[in-house]
Amino acid sequence: MPPFEQDACGGIRPARRHLRQKRIQTTIRQVRTIRYQKIAEDLRDRLDADEFGPGGLLPSESSLCSTYEASRVTIRRALETLRDQGLVESRQGFGWVVSSDPVRQGLASLGTIESQLVESGRSSERDVVGFQFVDAPPAVAERLGPRVLEVRRRNLADGRPFARVTVWCREDLGAELSKADVTRHSFYELLRVPLGGATQTIGAGLMSAADAELLDVPVGSAALVAQRVTTDAGGAPVLVAEHVFPGHLTEFVVELGVGTIVEDAPGLRLVE
Repeated sequence: MPPFEQDACGGIRPARRHLRQKRIQTTIRQVRTIRYQKIAEDLRDRLDADEFGPGGLLPSESSLCSTYEASRVTIRRALETLRDQGLVESRQGFGWVVSSDPVRQGLASLGTIESQLVESGRSSERDVVGFQFVDAPPAVAERLGPRVLEVRRRNLADGRPFARVTVWCREDLGAELSKADVTRHSFYELLRVPLGGATQTIGAGLMSAADAELLDVPVGSAALVAQRVTTDAGGAPVLVAEHVFPGHLTEFVVELGVGTIVEDAPGLRLVE
């Protein structure tokens, strides 16, 4: 019960000090409400201007606290408002990211992610960051021999990086290729031998410092790592590739027909 005092006419009224405290508390609450709404509005404008890009990372909460000179509680409430509107998502290991449709990759047939992006109406781009003949890493040398063409590239969808890809090509097949060739076309289009198929292994990993910088994601954040060995029609390996994807931007999809339905996931192998 609030304290009371006697007025000049002998009546009883709530103490002035209590009324003043109540008004101050109400004002602070109103200011906080208006503050988080204004921050949410400003962030929404920045999202509309595509400042961060589809699936892009927002500044950290501590950085936003400094930018807007607001408490972490206020910043988080603003971000939660945007999340409730479907504009951003909170991802463990990443922070807050712009909501976007992940890059979906089918695994039913031998093909390239570029072709799948085009079929889904999204733009695709290759950024080749390395092209050289090198001594093959041990695991690659077992399949392709001691010398290989190594091509390292970054793949983008709608202008946003979504994969680091390293392809090792057998030396005799790579001798005829140029950097311009592998920038414009996939290896499947360029190789002069008929292809027989590929084996792809997909597992979980963490972003290295180099990949994190290339893909604009935090170091140590979740990644999907795909290893692919492509063979010619006779079964001899011609390509070995490693694809590293940010975990929050990629989905792998397997279509199962009625005749292939089983209790366990097809191709599942436990890692020892």
